[in-house]
Amino acid sequence: MEVGILDFIEQCRDLAKQALGKHAGGGFARWVHVVLHCFRLEDEHSYRETPNRLKYMVEVRDALDLERDEIPDHTTIYKSFDRLKMWVWRALLRVSAQQHPQSGHAALDSTFFDRKRASSYFRQRTGRTIQTLKVTTLTDVESLAVLDVHIAARWKHDTKSGPQVVRVSADDLQSVAADSGFHNWHTEYEIAAHDVEYLVHHRGSSAKAAANNALNQAKGYTQRWMTETSYSITKRSLGDTVRALGWYRQFREIILMFAISNIEPLCDLL
Repeated sequence: MEVGILDFIEQCRDLAKQALGKHAGGGFARWVHVVLHCFRLEDEHSYRETPNRLKYMVEVRDALDLERDEIPDHTTIYKSFDRLKMWVWRALLRVSAQQHPQSGHAALDSTFFDRKRASSYFRQRTGRTIQTLKVTTLTDVESLAVLDVHIAARWKHDTKSGPQVVRVSADDLQSVAADSGFHNWHTEYEIAAHDVEYLVHHRGSSAKAAANNALNQAKGYTQRWMTETSYSITKRSLGDTVRALGWYRQFREIILMFAISNIEPLCDLL
């Protein structure tokens, strides 16, 4: 998705301040670092390229309240990705999703991101041979806003990760649609306990399964495929490979990617 970079920066600035709240300031303002990482991923810059580009982007620096001689060094930007904890990126994801109309109807699904940027030598040296991260998301079926994300290097079964994702947003949900991979009686019971209708596809061709699936279709189960659209938009815009080497950095990067995917459509409204 093509967006005006200045509009994007201004959106990220406002949302970062909102997400951080009282933690937005302190030393070199934390919200500035959050926006710099959004800028870095959106324009596909390396850490070293980011400050160099900012030197020639006066309007962007003005939006960030930065003078030309105040631009942080690339090593400072790199280290700030370690200092900013996971709750920061999850707060940004949550706030970005709240800017979209909430239908109360969501869909569960999983996708995968590659770790190919990390060389095989690095993976072996650190004892991490896993090449793919499994990502489970909860997506609003009308706005396509990603409400929450669960990431695993050791792939959990969908019936384990699904309820974790739903639990966070359960108070704002009326129904959740999911495919048969998310179906077992324990998952149905756990989601129903949150007073959320679970439209899950039942396996088999028995009369009971056929009746349940027909009822789910009538209630909007087909909207589950909107998650695939959400994944397509995110991966076309930001890629399907994480750049960071450490697993904890990769988790943060994926959360940030989905937050950016939520933010990009907001720029068209300015």
